Amino acid sequence: METGEKKKPTVVSMFSGCGGADLGFSQAGYNILWANDFDADACETYRHNIGEIIHGDVTQLDVPDIENLDVLTAGFPCQPFSNAGSRKGTDDPRGQLYHQTFKFIDKLSPKVVMFENVRGILSTKTENGKLIDEIVNTLTDKNGYHVSYRLMNFSHFGIPQNRIRLILLAVKNKNYIDHVFPEVTEDKDLSLGATLKGITNRLPNQTELMRLNPQAIHYGSMIPEGGSWKSLDYDILPDRWKKIRDNMPKYHYPNFFRRYARNEIQGTITAAFKPENAGVWHPTKDRILSVREIARVQTFPDDFVFKGRTIKSKYQQIGNAVPPLMARQIAEQLKYYIDNIKVSTLKRQKIESTELNVNQPIHKQKLNIA
Repeated sequence: METGEKKKPTVVSMFSGCGGADLGFSQAGYNILWANDFDADACETYRHNIGEIIHGDVTQLDVPDIENLDVLTAGFPCQPFSNAGSRKGTDDPRGQLYHQTFKFIDKLSPKVVMFENVRGILSTKTENGKLIDEIVNTLTDKNGYHVSYRLMNFSHFGIPQNRIRLILLAVKNKNYIDHVFPEVTEDKDLSLGATLKGITNRLPNQTELMRLNPQAIHYGSMIPEGGSWKSLDYDILPDRWKKIRDNMPKYHYPNFFRRYARNEIQGTITAAFKPENAGVWHPTKDRILSVREIARVQTFPDDFVFKGRTIKSKYQQIGNAVPPLMARQIAEQLKYYIDNIKVSTLKRQKIESTELNVNQPIHKQKLNIA
């Protein structure tokens, strides 16, 4: 390191996946000291694009010996808490993995803890009450953090996708807890047409498409731009769909085979990526979005190459990832705290409310430390 060169803030990354969050932190000038994931394909992608990662079960790994850690990030598996997943909550073994984060926090005592997860975690219950309350109470009462969390629609921050996720941030200094979230981004074209502009087959992963069964191709090809299965005449529907159409309230008004129009913002990209239940059809072509196209929606750069044994695995890696652009904005905002900039220099965030109260603080708990 040259004399006078500023030391990069440091990160330990748990449940790193293919590296969406880590890429964002790296782009913001952070140094990823340690990363881990259980999925071999995700680790292969991570190594190709970012750097070394430990492949293995985090419950069997020792906490690394790292001093003066700045940030610990953890996107522990969301499937047990997601409406698109199992919804078994803490009854699913993966739903217990959040406990491992506290093993790392206890030893490393980072300046900042960042958790990202689906909004279903807010309604998940444990033996002691709500899971989110257990997490917050542990961070405050045991570890001495000041905690704030929000439901955030990432499209309000320049991500071309209506992706609602919970972001929890915990810091040691209570004076910064009101300033840890980034500001809303405005005046950017987030439409699907703008997002897919300029993609050609020369880009990596663009020719990789999930194989569909003949029925999916048949019905998907008939959906008009901006439409869904509801756009189809009743008489041509398979019997299974007719049964649902006859009693929509019973089935919670499903929106099968959603094809977003070019002037719309794409819906949430999920790891399951099922063409029937997710809006993953290309707006104008008779196919689903390619690996590269959904990577664009998730704000991965075009030179970020996805590896893995199957195309399905690549879709899953992207669906599970934190959009790098979202992580980068959080990382940039956290620098104010890590660099000990006075609170008076920070801008007050202007968060617009919505019907869902997305982006509004839904909880804040502070602990006065003597």
